[in-house]
Amino acid sequence: MQEIIRAQDLTYQYPDNETLSLDGLTLSVTPGELVAVLGHNGSGKSTFAKHLNAILLPSGGVCYVDGIDTKEEDRLLDLRRTAGMVFQNPDNQIVATIVEEDVAFGLENLGVAPAEIRERVDQALRDVGMYEYREHAPHRLSGGQKQRVAIAGILAMRPNLIVLDEPTAMLDPRGRREVLDTVKRMNREQGVTVLLITHYMEEAAEMDRVVILDRGRVLLDAPPKKVFSHVSMLRELGLDVPQSTQLVDELRRCGVDLPADIITAEECADAIAALLDRGVGA
Repeated sequence: MQEIIRAQDLTYQYPDNETLSLDGLTLSVTPGELVAVLGHNGSGKSTFAKHLNAILLPSGGVCYVDGIDTKEEDRLLDLRRTAGMVFQNPDNQIVATIVEEDVAFGLENLGVAPAEIRERVDQALRDVGMYEYREHAPHRLSGGQKQRVAIAGILAMRPNLIVLDEPTAMLDPRGRREVLDTVKRMNREQGVTVLLITHYMEEAAEMDRVVILDRGRVLLDAPPKKVFSHVSMLRELGLDVPQSTQLVDELRRCGVDLPADIITAEECADAIAALLDRGVGA
């Protein structure tokens, strides 16, 4: 199976910075995966994301997206149809005064026929649960709703890969939940590959893989349970762990016999309940 993302020895240096933002980064992602990318500020997360649809081009190494070399200028339109980007602030992506017109904007630029635009816009808005708001003004929506409209605009383009660069950073807990549920549903129902850059460990815990970047390189790449078992290492990197993992780690340090790979609140509650049951039984 062809990888949808393949970065090999990827390097990048901003013109005004002596330090490499990406320093030999090597990473591959197969179609249909949910991948979270974590790292402290300056680790290279957003720089890597911008390579995936040629906002930035490599200083060295190669980056392929669905078989397209991102440095091929004559494939730029194909690349951006393949890889959609959703950024931190939805207000920076919303360009129209009516929701459905905003979702249609990218399709109009691609020259898609009006009848197909209508079909794609309606379907994309249904996919993100915003169809009933299709005639609303975006500025009257909540942050979570705006971000879902931004995602609908990308979905209407029918990309194989969606890259989300901290899409929930400006949202309240309810808005974050809405966006994450939308992302997981489109992955499950449509097979869209998702690369999620986030500072929220609970979001990363719901992905298939977690990639930790440090100084422009991949430091860890494994399922969430394995990555978050490295509590001390992550703290040394300035990263958090899911709250349930932190609680279990502190209890284990106090001698409480709990599994080390707990990452969700449900797992934590079940493990503590089982421990209490054993205690009562004794």
